[in-house]
Amino acid sequence: MNPTIAIAYTLAWSALTTAALSLAIRHRAAFGLLMPPSADINTRSCAVGTPLLSRAHVRSLLTPWRAVSFLLAAGFFILAAPYTGDPTWDRIDGGMMSVLTYLTSSWSVGTIVRASRGRPISKAQVFTALVACLFSASWCYDGYLFWRDGRYPNTWSSNAPVSIALYVAAGMLWSLAHVPGRGVVFDFQTNEWFALPATGFKKIALLALVLMIGVAIVMRPFVVEILRLGH
Repeated sequence: MNPTIAIAYTLAWSALTTAALSLAIRHRAAFGLLMPPSADINTRSCAVGTPLLSRAHVRSLLTPWRAVSFLLAAGFFILAAPYTGDPTWDRIDGGMMSVLTYLTSSWSVGTIVRASRGRPISKAQVFTALVACLFSASWCYDGYLFWRDGRYPNTWSSNAPVSIALYVAAGMLWSLAHVPGRGVVFDFQTNEWFALPATGFKKIALLALVLMIGVAIVMRPFVVEILRLGH
């Protein structure tokens, strides 16, 4: 990328990220930060807004199978980094993208899907969800490598679609839940978004496996390279 264009592009996505953070802080009640634990579930999930910063979201992330799957995935992206043959993939950007994906993907994917289906979600929340996705999957990677190498990574355009696909898959995986009488659903399909009772892994294992296989197919070239270098 031309240096002038690289600087302009970096300033543009930095401005968008700053705007999204400002919106989340300015409208912190709508984002769930000020929602008391005793608030009505339906009110918290639908009328007030999407609970990026709510206690319910944090509790959801700490569900054992979600936490374990995150640790396994993050361990791969961090520990395998030196052996992939990709000079742009190191333990810093691997760890950074893993953590950001875990913290935001289920909320971001859910927000966008719910908004597309007519749920009462503000434009500010949809904008913030889109920025969270792009920053976690692409912009943080670009910015780190720009800082590390002194030039914008040539891989920025090839990284974005793959990383966004992985981000969406992760958001779907960590949104899986089991509802009695309905079976396995995505948490964001319910009125009790992030407030459903904790679901054991056995109840969502089949669909989780399908999503994991999809991720494995995307990551296959890197795994093959790791195995080749290991020999």
